[in-house]
Amino acid sequence: MSLSTVEERVRAELGVRLFTVLAWLPERRALRRVHSSHPAEYPVGGEKTVEVAAGWLDRCITARQPYFGPDRAAVREIFADHELIESLGCGSIINVPVVSGDRTLGVLNILDAEGAYDEKSIAAAESLAPLAVPALLEVTR
Repeated sequence: MSLSTVEERVRAELGVRLFTVLAWLPERRALRRVHSSHPAEYPVGGEKTVEVAAGWLDRCITARQPYFGPDRAAVREIFADHELIESLGCGSIINVPVVSGDRTLGVLNILDAEGAYDEKSIAAAESLAPLAVPALLEVTR
């Protein structure tokens, strides 16, 4: 399944204003953007390293747990690019790790207006994450 198809499913089941997929590159401790609903603002190929909060990496990449930022304050606390995120009308975020076996392949980043998501949204996002496994296996070989 393509990442565009994953985006369509997320859009249909959760709603989303900004959707990106990051591939985890463990040898560099970096995340590379491999899909973006907003390529002008968040181009494919862009990488995140130092601007990602250590606690976020521990949670999403190491512990393989979702991160939920329900409001702008939570987004500001974790993401250095919060001004750009807010300029796109986003103030709520769900980050869901994409896992295959014992390997974290990457993360789905699902953003919408402040207050758009809740605990049910997190569960729905987690149920969609496995759809991205084949595409991320291709790019992380």
